[in-house]
Amino acid sequence: MAARRAISTRTLQSLSLRPAVTVTSRACRMPHHPQQASQNAVRRIHATARQFQAATTTAASSPVEYPSNHDQIGQPVDTQMFIDNKLIASKADQWIELHDPATNNLVTRVPQNTDAEMKAAVASAEKAFESWKKTSLLARQQIMFKYVGLIRENWDRLAASITLEQGKTFADAKGDVLRGLQVAETACGITTQMQGEVLEVAKDMETRSYKEPLGVVAAICPFNFPAMIPLWTIPIATITGNTCIIKPSERDPGACMILAELAEKAGFPPGVINIIHGSAKTVDFILDEPAIKAISFVGSNKAGEYIYKRASENGKRCQANLGAKNHAAVLPDCNKNHALNAIAGAAFGAAGQRCMALSTLVLVGETSEWAPEIAERARQLNMNGGFEEGADLGPVISPQAKERIEALIATAEKEGATIALDGRGQKPEKYPNGNWVGPTIITNVKPEMTCYREEIFGPVLVCLNVPTLDEAIQLINENEYGNGAAIFTRSGATATRFQKEIEAGQVGINVPIPVPLPMFSFTGNKKSVAGGGANTFYGKPGMNFYTQQKTVTSFWQAQDAVSTKSSVNMPTQS
Repeated sequence: MAARRAISTRTLQSLSLRPAVTVTSRACRMPHHPQQASQNAVRRIHATARQFQAATTTAASSPVEYPSNHDQIGQPVDTQMFIDNKLIASKADQWIELHDPATNNLVTRVPQNTDAEMKAAVASAEKAFESWKKTSLLARQQIMFKYVGLIRENWDRLAASITLEQGKTFADAKGDVLRGLQVAETACGITTQMQGEVLEVAKDMETRSYKEPLGVVAAICPFNFPAMIPLWTIPIATITGNTCIIKPSERDPGACMILAELAEKAGFPPGVINIIHGSAKTVDFILDEPAIKAISFVGSNKAGEYIYKRASENGKRCQANLGAKNHAAVLPDCNKNHALNAIAGAAFGAAGQRCMALSTLVLVGETSEWAPEIAERARQLNMNGGFEEGADLGPVISPQAKERIEALIATAEKEGATIALDGRGQKPEKYPNGNWVGPTIITNVKPEMTCYREEIFGPVLVCLNVPTLDEAIQLINENEYGNGAAIFTRSGATATRFQKEIEAGQVGINVPIPVPLPMFSFTGNKKSVAGGGANTFYGKPGMNFYTQQKTVTSFWQAQDAVSTKSSVNMPTQS
């Protein structure tokens, strides 16, 4: 994901540390009706959130009172660390300013944590591991049950943080939270997922296998899913007995800070979950710290390939989901109305900033004439601030991302493609200073064009025309990425052929974004997953990533038994 940076390319600003300030009336109850916004926007957070109010501006809230508009914040709160179940102000001398993408108003400052602060987080996780790994599976499960309940209770609050810091619409941000919550819910079934195996291999001899935790593990998270991606790691890693170091994106850490707060409330012991902040320096610390045994990463190919290589050289496990160019083949026999609606939603939702966004359309045969109708559906989408009622897509994450997206659109013009719908220069009247790029459709694209070869990571759909299904499959398979592919057709035989012959790891049949639920695994492949797709996220592969196998072979001769008294107590296995 060329633009989805977990390692920021912006220059860190050297600023003096200031004490955390009290949250202003910016935190408020999300209104049930638009006319309530002005009244609710002045409600102060209630006392139950006081101990956590300095976590970061958007985390300084409660389950019922949180940001609900894009108004300028009078006194932004500096983002803090989370170590030993405590919020700690950083002593950093470098800070990263975080701006609301809809307005570019300052929301918070994120520290580039010092070496001492990052080492303190690791020491906390190491200390916690010694007791956490010995905590029974049922006890960890009970904590996870509580964690799931707290996430549900704070669902809107988490979504509001995402909307303010990342720019998603409030409805889309709630979906971000849900997909992470589903991983936590699935982790509650750990008692059937961690069972070992046993086999009597000889008379009086048996071999058993167990899954054991690795130790301290880390996650380096991207900006585009501030809640979902941390929740790809926290539930699975902790319920299997590991302790965690989480580095949220420096562009939107608020949701992760809320998740840390909720973990403490759920009963996770101090040190099981720790949050550190920063950019490239923090990433390198995680890669080189000997105590960290495994690293999970989602982000761009450039950063991900570097992380995978350096982590592997340091003897660490690494799962890394990288870039994508997701295709959909549209056949003339498909349900046209369904296809057009699904394509517009999958291409432009979240302003195209999804690793599984539908970015490439392969129009087969006469469907090449459908591009104007897709453009008409896209024109109907409402680009607006994420808190505004009826918003369909928000801004892109930063001015730099906007500039890059518009530059790639310009290359398409230069190289001979047609801009069927141009989103450059569009902006909502209420938010003229945001990072706005409207839905854009580029037609008559050729495989050698820059707009096809590079991941745009914005609200841009490129359309290629082919005469047959054979050529559509060949075109898709020749692309270096393998996250996802889809087909729109009414033919079962055609769909079956497509799913068998297509190489992408996640295939949708009349489903434009075929991301599996967490009882399965996120199975991208080719250049979309470092290491050839061996270590994928959540599901059984995710469970295996955070555990190691141990086998024990024992030999007890039957005649050695000496006990003559039986136990009649009910075994509890806890």
